[in-house]
Amino acid sequence: MASRKAPAIGIDLGTTYSCVGVFQNGKVEIIANDQGNRITPSCVAFTDTERLVGEAAKNQVVMNPKNTIFAAKRLMGRRFTDHSVQADMKHWPFEVIDRGGRPALQVEYKGETKNLAPEEVSSMVLTKMKETAEAYLGLKVTDAVITVPAYFTDAQRQATKHAGEISGLHVLRIINEPTAAALAYGLDKKLQGKQQILIFDLGGGTFDVSILLVNDGVFEVKSTAGDTHLGGEDFDNQLVNYLAEEFKRKHKKNLTNSLRATQRLRTAAELAKRTLSGISQSSIETDSLFEGVDFRTTISRARFEQLCYDLFRKCLEPVKSAITDAKIDKKDIDTVVLVGGSTRIPKIQKLLQEYLDGKDLNMSINPDEAVAYGAAVQAAILSGDHSKEIQNVILVDVIPLSLGIELFGGEMSTIIERNTTIPAKVSRFGYTTPLDNVTFLEFSVYEGERAFTQYNNLLGEFILYGIPAAPRGVPQIEVTFDIDANGIMNVTAKDQNTGNSSNITIAHNRGSLSKEEIERMINDAEKFKAEDDLKRKRNEARNQLEDYAFSVKSAANNPLAKWKLTVAERQTVVEAADRILKWLDLNYVSSYEEFTYHLKELHKTCSPFMIKLWSGQ
Repeated sequence: MASRKAPAIGIDLGTTYSCVGVFQNGKVEIIANDQGNRITPSCVAFTDTERLVGEAAKNQVVMNPKNTIFAAKRLMGRRFTDHSVQADMKHWPFEVIDRGGRPALQVEYKGETKNLAPEEVSSMVLTKMKETAEAYLGLKVTDAVITVPAYFTDAQRQATKHAGEISGLHVLRIINEPTAAALAYGLDKKLQGKQQILIFDLGGGTFDVSILLVNDGVFEVKSTAGDTHLGGEDFDNQLVNYLAEEFKRKHKKNLTNSLRATQRLRTAAELAKRTLSGISQSSIETDSLFEGVDFRTTISRARFEQLCYDLFRKCLEPVKSAITDAKIDKKDIDTVVLVGGSTRIPKIQKLLQEYLDGKDLNMSINPDEAVAYGAAVQAAILSGDHSKEIQNVILVDVIPLSLGIELFGGEMSTIIERNTTIPAKVSRFGYTTPLDNVTFLEFSVYEGERAFTQYNNLLGEFILYGIPAAPRGVPQIEVTFDIDANGIMNVTAKDQNTGNSSNITIAHNRGSLSKEEIERMINDAEKFKAEDDLKRKRNEARNQLEDYAFSVKSAANNPLAKWKLTVAERQTVVEAADRILKWLDLNYVSSYEEFTYHLKELHKTCSPFMIKLWSGQ
């Protein structure tokens, strides 16, 4: 008899905590770890003798701060130079180094120095979740759905997929955390009919807002927005800084020079933050915190809220953006579902409720477990489970950022708009060569919302060879973007005349966006719109001038011109065109007014001869 195969599992790989679930016997089970807890710290520690994962790692962080890694998710798919990476490094006790432009974690393990990629550390957490599921099921687990923040970039999604593969899992799909949470809510409440749901997902390190239309088992994402660098870790940092200053003021000692003291203070701050969600004041008592000095203080909820107020307010911007992008009004939202541990903070709930004009917030699903619940449902669907509870469920997701290629002059030619439903395949015709006799073209693929690629994020580059030599504008190139259900993309360029094609699968070979870059792409797109429009207008004027110069020169050299124009007339046109083309070479970046002035002057010089040439007079 064939051995029984384990069901696919769903894993919420969180910044601070992870969770695993499985769908079987018609329902989802959230699986407890070996300590009996249903969530596991996303924490990995290295000692002289062993590697620890989860609770065991977190429990010894104060004794071994330099070799205990947490929040590795914040580094995945990013560049070392990203502002967010540099900012986080100031708060972390462990060492982050630059390895080929990407961040790596340096630890001492069994007497040796090891450099680990963030994906490797995350894979250790995923392995722990896989083993937790295997202990519960009594079977070897191979397949999983893993969740990511909706606002994760392509590089961050790829990094997550690789972490899954490193842990020995076949990743069935990467799905967005708020989408998974909506699935959990919809199935838990057995929703009937049509509902607009806003998912507000604020976790330990990332923040997402998604709006979904749920209609009789079809979960369709209408829009998504967020910040991949905002969460409970940031609130902890604010509290740690405040407490460290208070210690310095009271005892004239700077404890931030001690990794162990800072980590003990961080542990106390995190506990106080959690306590303040339930009561209005929390005591902090830490014996012999630094140089034998005990630390005793109290922190009120009001003071904590004041310390984090700017961060709390930032949570409303993506809510506004998601509602606008979904083309709905605040009053059209039927249900607001809170997901992620940080949504327990009363001030965040109050600000959100006020912004939504007093709408009730739904806290009926467990904010720590909802994402893993939805991932487990999706895992069951993808692995062919036909249970009646999920047989009619269809998940329709979107891409978080627009995708396109760079045009000559640095403009972004958007091929797939953000918030487009995936999987998606879009082809666009009409791309061509910018110069005569070009036999290859380089394509640069970008994601982002700005009109010019210098403000967007480069995903990859490839070259289409074998274009037959021809005048500029003659070759016709078709570009196709094909995005699979994981949000992973294949880009193809094809010469329509020869059938030659070239393509790239955007792979994990670059860091991704910093927090500032994402904000520039989305939130600042409107602010910079005028600047972008002016640049586009200038480019168009330059192209018009160049096109006209090439066309009149070509016409003057046409055999027909010998019959219609005198040698002197042809020479006047060619010389005027050459003067402009030479000027353009020397003045690539000029003003709109200059380009239009030269076009007007060239028209004045050449038009009489062009009229004569084509009118037959």
